[in-house]
Amino acid sequence: MKQNKNIFEGIKENFPSGVVVFLVALPLCLGIALASGAPPLSGVIAGIVGGIVIGSLSNSNISVSGPAAGLAAIVLSAITELGAFELFLCAGLIAGLLQLAMGFFRAGSISNYFPNSVIEGMLAGIGVIIILKQIPHALGYDAGSFSSERVFENGFSLTNISTYIGNVASALHPGAIIVTVISLTILLAWDNIPSLKKLKLLPGALVAVIVGILVNEFFKMTSSSLAISPEHLVTLPVPTSAAEFAALVTMPDFSGFTNPQVWIVGATIAVVASIETLLCIEAADRLDKQRRITDTNLELRAQGIGNLISSLIGGLPVTSVVVRTSANANAGATSKVSAIIHGVLLLVCVLSIPFLLNLIPLATLAAVLLLVGYKLASPQKIKHFMAKGKFQYLPFLATILAVVFTDLLTGVAIGMAIAIFFVLQGNMKRAYYFSREELEEADEITLKLAEEVSFLNKAAIKKTLKNIQPFSRVTIDAKSTSYITSDVLEMIQEFANIRAKEDNIEVQLIGFRTNYNDYASNQHSHITIDHRRAM
Repeated sequence: MKQNKNIFEGIKENFPSGVVVFLVALPLCLGIALASGAPPLSGVIAGIVGGIVIGSLSNSNISVSGPAAGLAAIVLSAITELGAFELFLCAGLIAGLLQLAMGFFRAGSISNYFPNSVIEGMLAGIGVIIILKQIPHALGYDAGSFSSERVFENGFSLTNISTYIGNVASALHPGAIIVTVISLTILLAWDNIPSLKKLKLLPGALVAVIVGILVNEFFKMTSSSLAISPEHLVTLPVPTSAAEFAALVTMPDFSGFTNPQVWIVGATIAVVASIETLLCIEAADRLDKQRRITDTNLELRAQGIGNLISSLIGGLPVTSVVVRTSANANAGATSKVSAIIHGVLLLVCVLSIPFLLNLIPLATLAAVLLLVGYKLASPQKIKHFMAKGKFQYLPFLATILAVVFTDLLTGVAIGMAIAIFFVLQGNMKRAYYFSREELEEADEITLKLAEEVSFLNKAAIKKTLKNIQPFSRVTIDAKSTSYITSDVLEMIQEFANIRAKEDNIEVQLIGFRTNYNDYASNQHSHITIDHRRAM
């Protein structure tokens, strides 16, 4: 009886947050499918699987999975290159199997070895691609030629730029432009007006979709030339029976298992989706007010099973998604029941009201994605990395440019090469590490950092800090350190300001520069900061 009561209480507490995530996810699922060059239903299927299947298997209490904007460029390129969505689904099966293997081989710590500058540069580059790809849809030009991850399909040149602009300008649709402007206005208002932000059960994305439908229906009722034609609207099949709905499910082409290119695409999706998931899980654990820690290896296995099921029934690849996760945490979610509820609501929506979804203008979804792209590549993010110095902003900017003008993997490889080059310039020394037994026996612990502390040292330092026992006295000595990557610096700050406070650990920081504002502005009584021989 007690167990049933707990389940009931979980549903009652998390139903409002589940509704909020559903309202946020519905237009995004359709929009990301559009940006990926996939059938609109595939995005919704991925959202359903991410909510119900991964939500049930994962032990993350806050994270929400679904189709991700960060994979849109890869999916778009893969479908075009393979020539059939069925072959791409086979690549999704391979990705799921590889993620399962990664989980069983305990590869959950892989995210520790990728610098934030490269990952953020990759996401910002994807944001730029999304913006450039959605501008035509926002202006009413929905030609099929925009079907690869490259912004300019025939290469970057003044001639191709001129052709791009000419094609879009010649096909401008005033009605689509009006819907786009109205949708963007609503989205920006919901993001910036405090009174609208409080309407958590009515997110701006859903309001924009509803208003976009109403505006176009008004145009049609008045026989206006501004009316948006059916080819510029969402196109979902409308089954009238369970048998018809089952017939709509796209099955993978299993002959793809003999195609080497399909395996390359599957491996690419597995790696990128896993990295994005692990980064989102790290963020989700920080958003969790109860500070619960997710088993990243279990998460990889859950994601693998989710991608297997999604690909088997015609869905896009699934990852843990920051947008949905943030909305879930802000709406007050306390357990993974919230993610499951959002998946159930998506399923009910597809089964009961597909005819309403077919009224959504593509211009409205383009507006939603334009804002998503802007948030991924915001000027504030660029300024943030510029302020961190060349060790951070050069890999960041190089990754953005390479992703936009080449492709995703090439861009990440270039960013990683530059980041590693900076690391090799310094004196590569391993950060200090105690074994768990030594930490349990010592009440006073001194961690003397190496001269060069890069992102490659993150895993060792993270393990050391994790093993420090409550009521210990810890000194982190950076007197001899000339460079500390921001990844490690933020990790030390979180340990000193959060973990140490909760476990009554006394922390003394020695040798940290006074211009590290995060340390200067976040001091607590249990932290002593000594600037002797500061860097």
